[in-house]
Amino acid sequence: MKTEIKRIARAAPLWPFEAYTHVIRPLAADEGGGFLLTLPDIPGCMSDGETEAEALENGRDAFIAVVSALQDMGREIPAPAFRADGVDEKFSGKFVTRLPRTLHARLAARAKAEGVSLNTLVLSFIASGMGGRQDGLR
Repeated sequence: MKTEIKRIARAAPLWPFEAYTHVIRPLAADEGGGFLLTLPDIPGCMSDGETEAEALENGRDAFIAVVSALQDMGREIPAPAFRADGVDEKFSGKFVTRLPRTLHARLAARAKAEGVSLNTLVLSFIASGMGGRQDGLR
């Protein structure tokens, strides 16, 4: 029995690879080692590589392949859930979180000692923890 191979035209994505959140994690030795890249907004889109850079480069190829296949099947290509340029209106910049009372008290005391608001202190901790990374996930 001869297997037919369907040729799929390369799609021009509506949004670039960089617009999508991508998560890179190390793979355990029993998983083959190296790194795994996933795009949470595009189910099934993943790649791997010996290094993070290789997983990222392979991820670009996987992204184009998945987007091309979705387009060929007439399926909708998911939009990025998060837009770093602020275009996505669902992110107002405000969210609410609960803390243990002891942590809340320690943060409030630290903010008072530094002469800043609690919001300013927490924002500076978050920004520092993000380390200036564009995607904030790696």
